[in-house]
Amino acid sequence: MMHRQLFLGSVLLAMLLPAQAVLPEKVDGQLLPSLAPMVEQVTPAVVNISTRSHVNINQNPLLNDPFFRHFFGAPDRPQQQRRSRPQSLGSGVVIDAEKGYVITNHHVVGRADEITVTLRDGRELRAKLIGSDAEADVAVLQVPAEGLTAITLSDSDQLRVGDFVVAIGNPFGLGQTVTSGIVSALGRSGLGIEGYEDFIQTDASINPGNSGGALVNLRGELVGMNTAILAPGGSGGNVGIGFAIPVNMVQQLVSHLVQHGEVRRGVLGVVTQDLTPDLAQAFGIKTRKGTVISRVAPDSPAARAGLQAGDIVIEINGRKIRSAMDMRNAVGLLQIGQSLDILLLRDGKKMHLKAVIEEPKQNSIAGEKVSPRLEGAVIAQIQDKDEPSLMHIVIVDVAQGSPAWYARLRKGDEILSVNRRPVKSLDELQRATARSSQLLLNIQRGSTALFILLK
Repeated sequence: MMHRQLFLGSVLLAMLLPAQAVLPEKVDGQLLPSLAPMVEQVTPAVVNISTRSHVNINQNPLLNDPFFRHFFGAPDRPQQQRRSRPQSLGSGVVIDAEKGYVITNHHVVGRADEITVTLRDGRELRAKLIGSDAEADVAVLQVPAEGLTAITLSDSDQLRVGDFVVAIGNPFGLGQTVTSGIVSALGRSGLGIEGYEDFIQTDASINPGNSGGALVNLRGELVGMNTAILAPGGSGGNVGIGFAIPVNMVQQLVSHLVQHGEVRRGVLGVVTQDLTPDLAQAFGIKTRKGTVISRVAPDSPAARAGLQAGDIVIEINGRKIRSAMDMRNAVGLLQIGQSLDILLLRDGKKMHLKAVIEEPKQNSIAGEKVSPRLEGAVIAQIQDKDEPSLMHIVIVDVAQGSPAWYARLRKGDEILSVNRRPVKSLDELQRATARSSQLLLNIQRGSTALFILLK
């Protein structure tokens, strides 16, 4: 009886798996299915990533005082700052064997000074960071293109809830590990994990160290890049809720990063909100999926395209728009100069409009014109991508070895306040820094914030 149950279970599972995922092993003359052939095909394309970051450790400020050094018999010159070399571990996937391109998460390599990629066969390769995007948490590395195996990319738009998936990565630094599960949900957003979210949710075990690894279907094709887990209580362990960035989204970002080293996002010039049942009733429409344009910025690409407040966007470039986050993703993944074919509802009637993504409006100033302590930095007033009336004060460049560089300011830092006064324009920044003996800057850097004191 037990053999009969085993046989029936094997036949049922074999029917669910494609031919290449089945390894005909015999137990008591019966065939058993296995994922081993597919895993053996895919794992050479999944790599382990280790990084090192050089961190300056400040000495006691008293050691900079000549009198203190003389009194206590310290060396005449201040001691050099010590450097520690913390190491982090993650995963990556080879997507182009000829060019040596490897994808991973920004949070795995974003702050690294040295990146090492370890292949399945044990080879360790020094990697170069081609480009990285903190908002979508995607990075592209390049390693010597010798004896690499690339993974096949799938169309993640064809993925369905209930599809079987396999996660491959380097959890907890243990080495390459394979887990399996199903697609639990699609289009997860609003989680606050990244700036651009359209996650695949899976119950395949994803743990710390899996970040940047592969989520594949049973044909061994890449459907997503493992990125985050939901771990209540900050335990960091897996509870069956993991998230992966869809491979179609990754591909769009990779094209930006390879071409420019960064994602150059433009603006459309609209403010949007989700279409709720109450709003749908108020607009007299039956659809419940879409996003409502609540404001159009004057002299913006949206205004020139003819978009109006009250328009309900339901498709962009043929892709369904179900929420304001969907629209933000659709616009944020396009490069400056690319066009949008927008399908919308206006007064209950469908309309097609075309718009072109444009570069955000910005003014910039040399840091030394603001304060001698900011010499070497270029500071810009940049229009917000989602709320065109808002401006951000952003450091768009920092010369290495300059006072701004040694003050630990970096490209991409947003200045939120100066001496605890909020700043939203270059004029406000200059007023806040005028006649100040020291500058206390509140900086937004990626998903973290910090204070930097410049004396």
